[in-house]
Amino acid sequence: MGQALVETLPEVYDLVTEDETPVDNLPSEKQQRLLTEPLYSSWAGPGKDRTFLAAANVGVFYLLRAPAIVPDVFLSVDVEVPDDWWQKEHRSYFLWEFGKPPDVAIEIVSNTVGNEDGEKKKKYARMLVKWYVIYDPQNQIMTDKLTVYRLRDFEYEQQEYAQFPSLNLGLKLWEGTYEGKPETWLRWMDENGDLILTGRERAEQERQIAEQQRQIADQERQVAEQERQVAEQERQVAGQERERAEQERQIADQERERAEQERNRAEQAEKLLAQAQQRAERLAEKLRELGQDPDGN
Repeated sequence: MGQALVETLPEVYDLVTEDETPVDNLPSEKQQRLLTEPLYSSWAGPGKDRTFLAAANVGVFYLLRAPAIVPDVFLSVDVEVPDDWWQKEHRSYFLWEFGKPPDVAIEIVSNTVGNEDGEKKKKYARMLVKWYVIYDPQNQIMTDKLTVYRLRDFEYEQQEYAQFPSLNLGLKLWEGTYEGKPETWLRWMDENGDLILTGRERAEQERQIAEQQRQIADQERQVAEQERQVAEQERQVAGQERERAEQERQIADQERERAEQERNRAEQAEKLLAQAQQRAERLAEKLRELGQDPDGN
């Protein structure tokens, strides 16, 4: 194995892995970033403890002595980029280094000379890329804007849905604005059909969630303050009711005392009247004893 590696490395260093030639247009460049950045910003990945590599305009070498094919975007799962990625043998996607072809290759049609549905499709099939996607936003070579092929028996057959079940991923056309440009964009979606957000969208979503939570907290605080005020009012009303009840009790006590005093006065008056009658009777008895008529007769 070591001897084989020594023999192949010189030829790897002879391969052209980058040519410094800018070849993409502005719409394609934005579209490529929209298909790579969200996977790193918001995608949970193909599964627990599973890694992935998403790249744009990176050469994929499937034969040692053949030139690379350069997908606009590709996704490969269960692979890792080596730490020393500046080394020549790690700068590009060498199938013999990564041990497998990419799982998805995406070509963005910007003219009629790319041969995306011809020679490129054959190369991806020979490379054993499981899914091949052609996005033709202006229908320059394809009838549909989005065409998805799946590899079966070493040949591609078109599939109806842009879904990749083993990756928990799919693709969809999305009408919206990305980096200030309203357009029909090709976007990743998760297994539930929800968009995989860009970093900016995710930050905005988290900001909105935080704002909603702040508003809910404010509402809860206002409700708590209203409840406190109501409780305070009820406490004051209860205090007033207690004061009123105390006043009524005091008034009742005063009325009871007044009634008691009047009863006492009535009893005293009755006693005085009885005593006066007794004195009058004794006086009358003495007058009769003295031979006088107490009635003046």
